Amino acid sequence: MIFRQLFDQVSGTYTYLLASRRGGEALIIDPVLEKVDRYLQLIRELDLKLVKAVDTHLHADHITGLGALRDRTRCITVMGEQSKVDVVSMRIDDGDRLTIEGMALDVIYTPGHTDDSYCFRMDDRVFTGDTLMIRGTGRTDFQNGCPRAQYDSIFNRLLRLPDETLVFPGHDYKGDTVSTIGEEKRFNPRLQVDGVDAYAALMNGLNLSNPKMMDVAVPANMHQGLHQEEVARRGWAIAAEQARTLIRDPGIALIDLRERSERTRHGIIPGALHAPYADLQENIQPGGMLHELAETRRLLFYCAFGERSAMAVQAAQDAGISTACHIQGGIAAWKNAGESATG
Repeated sequence: MIFRQLFDQVSGTYTYLLASRRGGEALIIDPVLEKVDRYLQLIRELDLKLVKAVDTHLHADHITGLGALRDRTRCITVMGEQSKVDVVSMRIDDGDRLTIEGMALDVIYTPGHTDDSYCFRMDDRVFTGDTLMIRGTGRTDFQNGCPRAQYDSIFNRLLRLPDETLVFPGHDYKGDTVSTIGEEKRFNPRLQVDGVDAYAALMNGLNLSNPKMMDVAVPANMHQGLHQEEVARRGWAIAAEQARTLIRDPGIALIDLRERSERTRHGIIPGALHAPYADLQENIQPGGMLHELAETRRLLFYCAFGERSAMAVQAAQDAGISTACHIQGGIAAWKNAGESATG
């Protein structure tokens, strides 16, 4: 396995790069905008292909690198279902598995620091974001934070993991890089409480000042979506209401770019061909499935919210598939228009 822990000194943020092998697919957790060039250099040096960029929650102390990485690599951006970020490629929820080639992370919803906080467990380690830190816990006094919810997330979810589980946090300000669940149980001062009331009193009494970048970072991080308007201006977008009629045309090939787990949870538009976004570049090249299909039919892509499909349209156009288009807003817009999706 390839594992790199990267650090942004200004915000004290840890970013994690994971892959199962050299030359394989990679995933990055909590990237920082100012470090994007460094991440991409490392990805090139390790001969990796970045396919997913994940934020554990809506950050208030730095601007995320999700949007920049998406724009430069066409990777899938990932956040939790509860996130208020305008457009994210893929939404995850508690109990899901976040997968790339040869690797899977268990998704754990851990509200408390914010209402959209998540942790990710993989084999011998857990990436705890700002929920559980080394000898500390994330503050709970803004962004719908709640000390009682955080107590439940920590004591009833994270601390029930095996004691030897490695803890990789989203931040550190003292120079520590890794801990274990067992260590935090014994030595984390915020966890030495008698119960939820005591923990809530402790957290409510911290009286911390706001993060220095909060007024800049939160608005910037909430508006990082791909501008689907540009795709629409080029005539490559189809409204959900129009798509209802269009998909009855035998000259149209409806292509579902989502992952299998998303199709199971949210349903599919009847008649769609499943061609996951991860395989797009291979499929649209000469000899690829979608390239051959486009010789006789017009490709109509869709995904969850329209971001992956907008990127797919641009990629298809770049590959010479000039009639490609997508359903603007994805299956979310399809359902909002009153259309059904089958299980």
